[in-house]
Amino acid sequence: MPAVLLTGATGFIGSHTCVEVMAAGWTPIIVDNLCNSSVEVLERIERITGRRPAFVRADIRDRDALDRIFSEQAIDAVVHFAGLKAVGESVAEPLRYYENNVVGTIALLDVMNRHGVKRMVFSSSATVYGLAAEVPLTEDSPLGAVNPYGRSKLMIEQILRDVAIADRDWRVMLLRYFNPVGAHQSGLIGEDPTGTPNNLMPFIAQVAIGRRPRLKIFGNDYATPDGTGVRDYIHVVDLATGHLAALDRLRSAEGLFATNLGTGLGHSVLELIRVFEAVSGQAIAHQIVERRPGDVASCFADVTLAGSLLQWKATRDLRRMCTDAWRWQRQNPRGYAGA
Repeated sequence: MPAVLLTGATGFIGSHTCVEVMAAGWTPIIVDNLCNSSVEVLERIERITGRRPAFVRADIRDRDALDRIFSEQAIDAVVHFAGLKAVGESVAEPLRYYENNVVGTIALLDVMNRHGVKRMVFSSSATVYGLAAEVPLTEDSPLGAVNPYGRSKLMIEQILRDVAIADRDWRVMLLRYFNPVGAHQSGLIGEDPTGTPNNLMPFIAQVAIGRRPRLKIFGNDYATPDGTGVRDYIHVVDLATGHLAALDRLRSAEGLFATNLGTGLGHSVLELIRVFEAVSGQAIAHQIVERRPGDVASCFADVTLAGSLLQWKATRDLRRMCTDAWRWQRQNPRGYAGA
């Protein structure tokens, strides 16, 4: 079976992708420093798949550790998730984000290059589009991240583009995620944020389970159907299958490609709350507060290219996203820490 190195794959998206690549016959090797995730994830993946993925606790900035992994394993491709990801934290600690995300990726690419492994699927983000003036966003929409987290993703995209131009043996897929939510249908793995959630769905779920008193909605006077912000939410399992499709595409595709992964649909904050209340049977206490600087009214993807390039399409709707997120939260009220 072909081997794939998954960096940062004890995290939310990486763990779900690990399950999907195992189901498709790949042999995963996870490298993660566990700075914002739990080793318990490996046990959960084994319960879902019947096999425990190989795991190396290491930082992607550690070239010696990476060199040992590539020397000992016949790796065919890399799916690169590892990186810090909180927008607010990146504003407060920009050097930490650039050093971890950008310098870490350069170290990884250097080791890959020396070992002749030149296929990568990169975990990028819709934040590379910045404050979009028009929606839906296509892959040709203007790029211009507005915070250090987004800029680190944009810098890495440019680095990968330059690497692919310099050496035509490289095959790279840049996957620009929109808003990943939901959880595996088993309820065994899901989103387990450290501290206060930065994303909407886990915050709603923690209010529903009683961990937080209420949700703050930042603005209700946007030019949207109900005044609250509209975003493109995508089920994390759909996102995971997108990575599998990208790996398969890189078997034959040469060069570098960037593609959006979303549903192509926008849902408002209040709509998400209403659906979550319906599936959970819990009232979600919330209050309207002032807008956050930099937030846009509406942001959702044009997913035409993902369909034609990857033969991929998201299939799980908003109700399924909420149902699976609630099952995960209900079964794991304290996240992995409660295992």
